[in-house]
Amino acid sequence: MCGRARCTLSAAQAARAFGFPTTTAAAGPGGGAGDAPAVRTLDLDRFRPSYNVSPGAYLPVGTVRAQPAAGGDGGRADDGAEPVIQCMKWGLVPSFTGKTEKPDHFRMFNARSESVKEKASFRRLIPKNRCLVAVEGFYEWKKDGSKKQPYYIHFQDHRPLVFAALYDTWTNSEGEIIHTFTILTTRASTSLKWLHDRMPVILGDNDSVNAWLNDASVKLEEITAPYEGADLVWYPVTPAMGKTSFDGPECIKEFQVRMGPSEKPISKFFTKKSTAHDQSVKPEKTTSEFAETHASRASKVECDESVENQPEDVNQQKSGEKQTTSSTVKDEPVSLEHQVFGKPQSIKDEDTLTSTDITIGKQDDLGIKRKIKDTEVKAEMENSGWSRSQPTTTKKAKGAKVASDGQPSLLSYFARK
Repeated sequence: MCGRARCTLSAAQAARAFGFPTTTAAAGPGGGAGDAPAVRTLDLDRFRPSYNVSPGAYLPVGTVRAQPAAGGDGGRADDGAEPVIQCMKWGLVPSFTGKTEKPDHFRMFNARSESVKEKASFRRLIPKNRCLVAVEGFYEWKKDGSKKQPYYIHFQDHRPLVFAALYDTWTNSEGEIIHTFTILTTRASTSLKWLHDRMPVILGDNDSVNAWLNDASVKLEEITAPYEGADLVWYPVTPAMGKTSFDGPECIKEFQVRMGPSEKPISKFFTKKSTAHDQSVKPEKTTSEFAETHASRASKVECDESVENQPEDVNQQKSGEKQTTSSTVKDEPVSLEHQVFGKPQSIKDEDTLTSTDITIGKQDDLGIKRKIKDTEVKAEMENSGWSRSQPTTTKKAKGAKVASDGQPSLLSYFARK
């Protein structure tokens, strides 16, 4: 698609872009000189150079017309044809449009080359109404949700772009003959697919220009193929040029596009940074842990080997020291806080020992007095042969009453009896 363009070309520049001959103009009163097209020109006074051309504006168009008869009224033509540069309005108005209808130049400012042979508005124009349109560049918009960012597309060496086009004539209600044209479009090139799915048919060399303008036998598909040259470049421009009233060099000034949060979120930035940090730290940590594990295993093996390689007497001595240490711990004096006597041979003796165990468990001043008495009773029991079995742990009887102060315990009562 092509809906906006820049065209500030002179008539001579347009002629050279079309492949038409030019001539050097004579020096003017001020000493200045310049060149001019050496072909017939029509209505060039209607052209207004602009950086923001839209449909409905006049542009210089190159075509081939039949030559008028010498000295004639221009209505008859001889067998020859000549190149002509004429200003035409952008936006095709078919000749069969009603004279009283208001022309809409935005309706047919582009024609799809793939279907141009199928539509009556364009099909009848292919044989004899081909033309060329020269501009310095064109604009295309990149859609991003509700926003649109324009880009300026041009040749890297700044030579003019030449588009393939079709023209027609229409007579309005006042009898005025208006020449209008439409630009052919094709699928986007490989390098421009990201921007838009359509682009104008660019005739990149003189051969393609001549084939489109003069050779009707050439297949339309060959001429209208997308331009794939690497010299076609682009850059973003200000969104202000979206308004048709915005004009001037500011239209083609490069614009710095600001990235939105959806295009480059800050969370992704930190995620990538932390990931890179983790990748650099983790190998070091793994290596250190492996080194520590390996060192601990090596030290353990060395320790075991050193123990095995020692003489037997040293090992026996160490084993004896361990036994002595354990015996020493076992032979430590035991306090009088908790003592367990041997299992009695009768039920009465079992009750006596259980009551004694409960009595001894009391941790207060009265308990200390009872312990002293129980010690005396223990001595008497040993003399009478009560302790004959190994000491065992006895269960405490529930609900046993604690002896009051000054009363003898059951154990001392039975012992004395």
